[in-house]
Amino acid sequence: MTTVVRILLRRVALLVPLLLGIVLFVFLVMRFSDADPASAFFQGANPTPEQLHDFRERAGLLDPLPVRYVRFVGALLHGDLGTSALTRAPVAEQVTTALPLTLQLTFLGLALAVVLALAGGVTAAVYRDRLPDQVIRVVSLVGVAAPGFWLALLMIQYLAVDRGWFPTGGYVNPADSVTGWLKTMALPALALSLPVAAQLTRIVRTSVVEELDKDYVRTAIGSGLPPRVVVGRNVLRNALVNPLTVLGLRVGYLLGGAVVIETIFSLPGMGKLMIDAVQNGDPAVVQGVVLTTATGFVVVNLVIDILYLLVNPRLRTG
Repeated sequence: MTTVVRILLRRVALLVPLLLGIVLFVFLVMRFSDADPASAFFQGANPTPEQLHDFRERAGLLDPLPVRYVRFVGALLHGDLGTSALTRAPVAEQVTTALPLTLQLTFLGLALAVVLALAGGVTAAVYRDRLPDQVIRVVSLVGVAAPGFWLALLMIQYLAVDRGWFPTGGYVNPADSVTGWLKTMALPALALSLPVAAQLTRIVRTSVVEELDKDYVRTAIGSGLPPRVVVGRNVLRNALVNPLTVLGLRVGYLLGGAVVIETIFSLPGMGKLMIDAVQNGDPAVVQGVVLTTATGFVVVNLVIDILYLLVNPRLRTG
């Protein structure tokens, strides 16, 4: 068994206790919060204490915590995230409806961040200490300092309101219109990706500069290979190890940032579902959204780990 396979199996094996820990943490936080499923169920009415007690007893809210936790985990294993106290609809259905949009936004933001970081970082490294490098470093520094929600508001003002190039909000299903979908997702994805792209650009530049100073690069170029071939075939692949590590850590920002960006652009994704649930006091929906987002974060980081193993030459030859 190769080193890569052993490390990969070890990563996958760690998923089970990690996910169980996330489930336990979310369960305890929600149980010790002020959110009351009984009050949410009777929202808008004036229930008597006896009605509240009867509801809690029927829902198992009066059982000991260990019993409730085992029942909770068992329901999760069957895909049951609970029932909304307000809409009486299964939380899994609401999450299933909202999740695709959040995934679209997150992965569009991730793709944009990677493309911008590679283009900017490699260009800055190749033209190090010259004008392109200096411009890219200043722009990336501004991008790191600028919060995503501020960029989103600027884009809405100057690109949507003033210029009319994009809609100010809303969502068009790609099945209805691909062009409309691209227009509604362009600004949110760009606002989400720019801070991550700025940080990754600086890391890509540093990694590529370190690789360009190594002997094998000078030897390859001295033997007659075009610099662009050396950079694209050898330097870039070896320089991706550190950026991939940072990218895995920034996936959490993308998922969390998507919640804020969706709210700003009125996108009906997980962010809107979460905000509405918090405002309306619907703990089951909040719990379902948090669990789904945390699980997605773990899975995406596993994918990043796999890519890291594939591009790391020390592990490939270990």
